Amino acid sequence: MTSLQHWLSSLEKLHPTEIELGLKRVAEVARALDVEKPAPMVITVAGTNGKGSCVATMEALLCAGGHSVGAYSSPHLLRFNERVRIDGVEVEDADLVRAFEAVEAARGQTSLTYFEFTTLAALWLFREAGIEYALLEVGLGGRLDAVNLVDADLAIITSVAIDHEAWLGSDRK
Repeated sequence: MTSLQHWLSSLEKLHPTEIELGLKRVAEVARALDVEKPAPMVITVAGTNGKGSCVATMEALLCAGGHSVGAYSSPHLLRFNERVRIDGVEVEDADLVRAFEAVEAARGQTSLTYFEFTTLAALWLFREAGIEYALLEVGLGGRLDAVNLVDADLAIITSVAIDHEAWLGSDRK
């Protein structure tokens, strides 16, 4: 079995650019994986600051209430596994490797960025685990971010500042 570190290194080189905003490519692979609705209730959190805190708070409250919860956030601080949690526990390396293998098999010739690939892996893990709630932190791309391929039941928007101007433009619109 290929190690998680090997996968992560490979994913960094998979796509010709680090970021490519848009949902067409990633949505095609999501359909092939059947992860467009990874849980009965999907909550996305977008914005500039506070997304991670919002996801962590909802995760803690839902878990305390006895619900099964998947949380996907980025970036990680110490290790990649921090990005994908099920019921408050980081997913193990072996499970991430299985998810990456599933995404690789489904993508065919479709080129995916690191973030797109890892988002699909998280969604696959959530669907496989049969969670009730998927909490998904939207990345840099706003409405064109890979997380937004999922039609959320609830969307939360934290404060929005002007950042990542090279990708998103110089105004909030």
